[in-house]
Amino acid sequence: MSFNATRSKIELPKLDWSYDALEPHISGKINEIHHSKHHQVYVNGYNAAIEQLVEAEAKADVKKTIEIQQNIKFHGGGHTNHVLFWKSLSPTSQHGGKHPDPNSALGKKIVEQYGSVDNLISVVNSKLAGIQGSGWAFLVKNKQNGGTLDVVTTYNQDTVTGDLVPLLAIDAWEHAYYLQYQNVKLDYFKAIWNVINWKGASERFDKL
Repeated sequence: MSFNATRSKIELPKLDWSYDALEPHISGKINEIHHSKHHQVYVNGYNAAIEQLVEAEAKADVKKTIEIQQNIKFHGGGHTNHVLFWKSLSPTSQHGGKHPDPNSALGKKIVEQYGSVDNLISVVNSKLAGIQGSGWAFLVKNKQNGGTLDVVTTYNQDTVTGDLVPLLAIDAWEHAYYLQYQNVKLDYFKAIWNVINWKGASERFDKL
C-alpha cells in the first residue's frame, strides 16, 4: 500500500494572527520567515521521513528504519515545538495582559510556587540564556508531581513528553530572533514576554 493510502501528512498550521501582529517585539519579517520557511522545513522533513519509514519497514530494512527514526524525531519535534510556540504568542490586544489572570488556576499556581510572575520569567530567561547552541524552554505542568509547574529546556528540536505537559514554548534558535536582535539574544528573551499568550497557557493548564 502507498504512503498516501495509509497515512495522513501533517501540514503547516495557520497562525491565529498576522505576521506583523507581534511588532515591535517580534518583527513581521521574522515571523514570516520563521513560519513559512523554517517551520515548513520540519513539516516537509517529517512527511518525507514517515514515507521513507513505511518503505523501509516494508523491506524489513532494520538499519534504514533506525536511521529514519532520527529524522522523524528531529523534524517531528521541530513541528510539535513550533505548533505550541505559535500558540504561545499573541498580540497584546488579544491575550489579556502581560501577566496571567491572577484569579486563574495558573496565575495562582505561579504565585504559589515562584512568588510572582516576574520571578517565573526570571527563571525561564535564566534557563534560556544557559542553552548552548539551539534549543527550547518550556513551562510545563508535571502531572507526576500533582500538577506542579516546572521550567524545562531541551536542545535542538527535542520536545517534552510523558508526564510533562507543555503550557508555553519559547524558541531559542537563532532563526527566531537574529534578524531583529542579532547576537543580543537576551533582549529577545525579555521582549517575547510582551506577547506571551497567557490566556492560552491558562486554558491548557486547566484542561490537562
